[in-house]
Amino acid sequence: MTLAGVLQRFNLQGLRERLWSQRDRAFGLPVRDAVHVGGARPVRLADFDHALVLVVLALVAFGLVMVYSASVALADNPKTLRFAPTPTFFLMRHLLAIGIGLVCALAAAQVPVSVWERFAPWIFVFSIVLLVLVLNSHIGKVVNFSRRWIPLGFMNFQPSELAKLAIAMYAASYMVRKMDVKENFFRAVWPMALAVAFVGLLLLRQPDMGAFIVIAAIAMGILFLGGVNARMFFLIAAVVVATFSLIIAFDDLRRERILAYLDPWNPKWVQGKAYQLTHSLIAIGRGELFGQGLGASVEKLHYLPEAHTDFLLAVIGEELGFAGVATVIVLFFWLTRRIFVIGRQAIALDRVFAGLMVQGIGLWMSAQAFINMGVNLGVLPTKGLTLPLMSYGGSAILVNLVAIAIVVRVDRENRALMRGGRA
Repeated sequence: MTLAGVLQRFNLQGLRERLWSQRDRAFGLPVRDAVHVGGARPVRLADFDHALVLVVLALVAFGLVMVYSASVALADNPKTLRFAPTPTFFLMRHLLAIGIGLVCALAAAQVPVSVWERFAPWIFVFSIVLLVLVLNSHIGKVVNFSRRWIPLGFMNFQPSELAKLAIAMYAASYMVRKMDVKENFFRAVWPMALAVAFVGLLLLRQPDMGAFIVIAAIAMGILFLGGVNARMFFLIAAVVVATFSLIIAFDDLRRERILAYLDPWNPKWVQGKAYQLTHSLIAIGRGELFGQGLGASVEKLHYLPEAHTDFLLAVIGEELGFAGVATVIVLFFWLTRRIFVIGRQAIALDRVFAGLMVQGIGLWMSAQAFINMGVNLGVLPTKGLTLPLMSYGGSAILVNLVAIAIVVRVDRENRALMRGGRA
């Protein structure tokens, strides 16, 4: 008798399928029970999380529409005409960035996680080299008094965006390598702290404090999730807070931003450091419950600076109201939660690097989205951070899509292992 006949005779096939379903539920995977109906073959678990991909594409498409809406009037202003010669200038460039990002994401999804783990330190070193190069006056491009971009002809690349993904990979790789000494503060924490501090110095030279805050949050989060002693974690947090406090205390520009944030309607700040914040609040206030209608924003008509980048949420609030803003918040909440679930699944399958890296990406997306939303709503001081997957920015959208593709790859390998195969 064949093996299939034996399994059918003793009903072991159905038992195995039920056990697989229970295991899938335990790991939080969508379960499609493998049952025979009318002689049909059993339904197998999907190869990847379709809902995750659909939510990401929805955010990208929503962002594309709103970037066009927020930037269409820039060609009418003589001050911005040289940056936006046609009403569709930013739309076409954003479409190009999305196209390049999707191609790179498809390529990244084909790379096994083991390869990312092997090259994680070198990707981090490469990102540091780019952060050094961008400070060179012959290489780096200055925009709004900040030297953050390397011109590539078809787009401007921002090395700090790659550094966010690189620090997630490097910190996960570091924790895997230092797992046996994570209770020893100096041996476990200081090397990582020095690496983050060096990256921070390079970012503050640009200057780009917002990116430094996100990178520090990613590194600290992975150290905590990797099992670093709680007392060590709080000591690191105290050092980071003290460092930021000293930077603010001795930097007039950042101190004025904090004072303007605390009292934005003060005549001293309302036409200066608080100008963006006050007009962002006006835009969101005008939106009320369902907004003024798509394309009907007034603040984007040369009142609110950077409406298509840092303050895209304000335009969403004015045109689509509370309903539009709430939709964006819910989508980001679901996306972050799903990314963390995939990370926990990987760790449960004894794939520590993959799990920590994915959770680091989740920290990156959630922290940057939270800061951007907080700035737009007046909850946090202005930081110059874009809304992930939505705001205009070629290098940002490219690296964001590659990061999501890596998460999808980890999820695919998790599902392959759960089916009894190999990653």
